[in-house]
Amino acid sequence: MSLYFSFIIPVYNRPNEIKELLDSLLLQTYNNPFEVVIVEDGSTLSSEDIIVDYTNSLTITYLKKPNSGPGDSRNYGMHRANGNYFIVLDSDCILPPQYLTKANSALETEYVDCYGGPDAAHESFTLVQKAINYAMTSFLTTGGIRGGKTAVDKFQPRSFNMGISKKAFESTGGYGNIHPGEDPDLTIRIWNAGFKTKLIPEAFVYHKRRIDWHKFYIQVNKFGMVRPILNKWHPKTKKITYWFPSLFCLGFLLGLVFLAFGVSFLLYFYVVYFLLLFIDAFLKNRNLAIALLSLFAVTIQFVGYGFGFLKSTILINFSTKNVENLFPKLFFKN
Repeated sequence: MSLYFSFIIPVYNRPNEIKELLDSLLLQTYNNPFEVVIVEDGSTLSSEDIIVDYTNSLTITYLKKPNSGPGDSRNYGMHRANGNYFIVLDSDCILPPQYLTKANSALETEYVDCYGGPDAAHESFTLVQKAINYAMTSFLTTGGIRGGKTAVDKFQPRSFNMGISKKAFESTGGYGNIHPGEDPDLTIRIWNAGFKTKLIPEAFVYHKRRIDWHKFYIQVNKFGMVRPILNKWHPKTKKITYWFPSLFCLGFLLGLVFLAFGVSFLLYFYVVYFLLLFIDAFLKNRNLAIALLSLFAVTIQFVGYGFGFLKSTILINFSTKNVENLFPKLFFKN
């Protein structure tokens, strides 16, 4: 099967980011033609002036639509793309030159209708961006679900770096209107439709994540709130490991209570765990400041996700409202 790739890139008020991404697409070593579909999702800061500079060097389709969220924008782009295999990217990603060559080679060796690739920190990223990248990608914090080779289960692609065939897209209807969480929801429906997924470790992206600590907390808190909704929709995908951040936070609070009574053994676990994180972050980044910031990033990640997960679980199990009424900020109205 001959593959014609269409990159699907929704963008919302980030013209400078789309320029960096397009620059990286110009440097691809892949020898065959490919298409770039950019969907302006109701932006007030248009990317049009940036994109016009690339129309002679890249095959670009530029689309505008009212704001309806990243999932619906990706669907909008895929419906209008000319390729038979779509590669969905976030606008804050930068591709290494070999990205498309590696992805194509892996699909030629073992074809699947959906793949995902990891994200990495570019050398130009800030210390905070590198620390957040560590927290989001380390096996010690996420178990490898975002692209680690040591992931313990079949891989769930994430939409910052996700390939999906036109056949799988048409069979599933694409992304739903939940956000975040639209990518694992789609992956599960892809599995249910009989398609396979896989990780392509060599098809990684540099994921910038231009967020500060407060925005990072909001993001991971939403991740935590979304997971019980996905568990409700897809009960066969429930895992005890999703409880880990919540239990981690509750365990720490219990440890403080024990400490007030002179019992400190429970907190030793946390000392050892954060020591391991520090060593691992330092070895991966060779930077003391990043290692220290990584501890802060992991703390924010666990607290935000853990309490979001706990709150969502309680509301879903004890409220008679449907999830869209319980969590209106997690759903776009298409």
